[in-house]
Amino acid sequence: MRDGEVPLVRRHAALRCAAGRYCPLGFHATWAYLAATARPSPDLRRDPAALLRALEALEASRAVRLDEVDAFAARRRAEKAAGRRTPRRVGEAHGPGPRWPSRTGPSRLGLVAAVANRHTAFRRSPLPDGSLRRDDRGRQLTDLYARLDDCAASYLTNLGHVDASARDSLAETISGIERLVRPDRAPLNGDLLPWLRFANLVAYAAAAPLGR
Repeated sequence: MRDGEVPLVRRHAALRCAAGRYCPLGFHATWAYLAATARPSPDLRRDPAALLRALEALEASRAVRLDEVDAFAARRRAEKAAGRRTPRRVGEAHGPGPRWPSRTGPSRLGLVAAVANRHTAFRRSPLPDGSLRRDDRGRQLTDLYARLDDCAASYLTNLGHVDASARDSLAETISGIERLVRPDRAPLNGDLLPWLRFANLVAYAAAAPLGR
């Protein structure tokens, strides 16, 4: 990736491979974040300097994440030595789900780009099978889809600024989706789990302490 003698197309592919191995927001959202924060070129395939900036941003985030993993391991060793076998509940800042580890806070521009990328994909995804829409669950799905679309649109329209009512609506939407997800491989999960990942991304982006 850093070798200036390598053709740009191969360096670009190497960066995408790296993002595939470490993608804290999910691959497509992570790539959108990197492309947005590696300005000024919107096309990383044509800008070697932007490629390097994107790689540096990815490596910096991964370094923070590795430090978090090491700190957690050290804490667990100390807890086990003290007889605590059950880990303490992980705080939201370090729990599962989309999050951009950073020492200074994630980029607002990067998060807006990530949400915009996934919002486009969300709008392209069809609602679950039309036969479901005739019953109560179908109406629930239609309502959840519309509410999640509205929440994401509000976030993007306001460039990352979300008021309390929009956050409450987003939290209720996430809870509504979670109630419909089943622990087994239910067919409906194929639609709901991508919604849930997208909703959690919007919720994280709306609440994240921002850097630049």
